[in-house]
Amino acid sequence: MNISEPLISHLRAASAGLVLAIFTILYGQGIGIVFGLNEDGIKSRLKASAAEVRDSIYKGNDDAIKAVLDKSWAYMQRAHLHAGGMGTTAVSLIVVLCLLGASQRATAAIGVALGAGGLGYSVFWMWAGFRAPGLGSTGAAKESLKWLAMPSSGAFVLATVAVLALLSVSMLRRPRAAKVDPIA
Repeated sequence: MNISEPLISHLRAASAGLVLAIFTILYGQGIGIVFGLNEDGIKSRLKASAAEVRDSIYKGNDDAIKAVLDKSWAYMQRAHLHAGGMGTTAVSLIVVLCLLGASQRATAAIGVALGAGGLGYSVFWMWAGFRAPGLGSTGAAKESLKWLAMPSSGAFVLATVAVLALLSVSMLRRPRAAKVDPIA
């Protein structure tokens, strides 16, 4: 297979974003493996975290503890799903970006926003899941990590919109006349 030099140079420009995106996919797969091998251990850690603040934060309310533990586990599952989905989406959009022939600077910036955004947002959900039992609330955990959630999800969405805009511009351009090689 012969890949054109311009495409290769765009893939090189996007390499940091691609590495982050593929790392995000691996992060999601790793979480799945850990869940499969050690779900009980993770849940025990969450319970221990809640037990440390049972009286001070939860005021002995076991129903409140159970609700936070259940939602914390759901957040961890959300981290796994977001990592797989956002990582795969990032790789796909970066490839589209490279095929569109956007400038190397735009390709690099948008690629990093996609890769880092997907990874950051996935880490946010995992971290919120681990923090919530000790804070007594999933809302408090999310609020404490807003500094990570907002920029990472924002970067991902803005980069996705940028790819859509570049694709739209590319589709609206007049097609160029094909060059004819007189020797062939």
